[in-house]
Amino acid sequence: MYAITDSDAYPSEREAVQRLAPQPRTIGETGLAENFLGDLVCKHLHDAGVLDMSRLVERLALTGAVLEEILAFLRKDGRIEVLGQAGGQALRYGLTERGRGSARDALSRSGYLGAAPFPVSAYRSLLKVQTIHHGRITARDMHAAFHGVVLADSMLDQLGVAMNSGRAIMIYGPAGTGKTYISSRLIRLFAEAIWVPYAIAVNESVIEIYDPQVHQRLDEGEQNKLLLDQGIDRRLLCCKRPIVITGGELSMEQLDIRYDPFSRLYQAPLQLKASNGVFIIDDMGRQRMAPAELLNRWIVPMEEKRDFLNLGGGRHCELPFDLILVFSTNLNPLELADEAFLRRIGYKLNFTYLHPEEFERIWRQETERLGIVYDPVLLRYVLQGLYEEQGMPLVPCHPRDLLGMAQDRQRYLGESGPLSPRDLEWAWHNYFVQLESLG
Repeated sequence: MYAITDSDAYPSEREAVQRLAPQPRTIGETGLAENFLGDLVCKHLHDAGVLDMSRLVERLALTGAVLEEILAFLRKDGRIEVLGQAGGQALRYGLTERGRGSARDALSRSGYLGAAPFPVSAYRSLLKVQTIHHGRITARDMHAAFHGVVLADSMLDQLGVAMNSGRAIMIYGPAGTGKTYISSRLIRLFAEAIWVPYAIAVNESVIEIYDPQVHQRLDEGEQNKLLLDQGIDRRLLCCKRPIVITGGELSMEQLDIRYDPFSRLYQAPLQLKASNGVFIIDDMGRQRMAPAELLNRWIVPMEEKRDFLNLGGGRHCELPFDLILVFSTNLNPLELADEAFLRRIGYKLNFTYLHPEEFERIWRQETERLGIVYDPVLLRYVLQGLYEEQGMPLVPCHPRDLLGMAQDRQRYLGESGPLSPRDLEWAWHNYFVQLESLG
């Protein structure tokens, strides 16, 4: 795997990425057509009015040498003109009347106005180079990533093996047993960073990939220090490996390329934004489509490690399916899919209720977090006088919720000091549905 860590860039790793995606010095090295880049520059000039070379470099994430070649092509074509120097410094460029018409025509075809896109052929190679399926997770890694989390060692080992397998994972069990919390921490197993393009070009279609809500940028200062004609392609951003979590709001439209006819922009599907990272489908079975429909969407990507995306008009794009796919549900998996499909997932992990000693560990952690004095007598009252008496299972989220509600009551009454059984009993009756009151 070729990536850089978020704390340091090992020379061999940086060199490997640089060999794959070096800073382009000519139009030919960008992997994009001359006319395509000319239209993109015209759209930027139409948007800004007048731009000098430094602003063009910033907007398009290309080197000065490439932009000079594009500008020379546009001047020869009569679409731009030189408007003189700004303050005796850099030359400024603006559109001619022919150029303004060309920009309007380009905008009518595509509303994309951003950095020059990365060619899809190079992006395929980049995804493979940065694969998350490097199979290097050890027991030590698992215990470090989940330090302080109350989770049975056997479950931790199951998760670790599943993460190394490269296969999809299903986590199931009752609500509140920590499925979402545990699965969302899986990304901590991957400290290295990856390179994410602003956008990719599939022929003349531009698909936006970088999403600030998904991709957390790293080493921005270091990238800005690179000479414009050296280093890694500036069309790529150094980011942490992404994690995407989606729940009941997920729709089938979000799993394919979406085209907005008003903005004339293509948006990447969620799984493409999660490439080289983790994609968690939470609350499986609660989506607006039938579970079988959603699960069938993943058969080809899971088996062939590639995804086929629809661009409309009969056009399709094939891309590597490089991510860890996690299904999380509190429903019976056999109610969601047949055994034949479940075999394709590979790893099924059952999250169950807690043992009393595990519940005590979480209770201690929550009292410490909330600044509450730990009282073993109070905990014994909760376990025996409330849980045992009412036959309620021990769930990991209960200590946090019950202690927080007991503190809410204290603040409301203007009280302070240690919590009492009365505080916890009040929290209990407000937290759980009281069936006897519904009769």
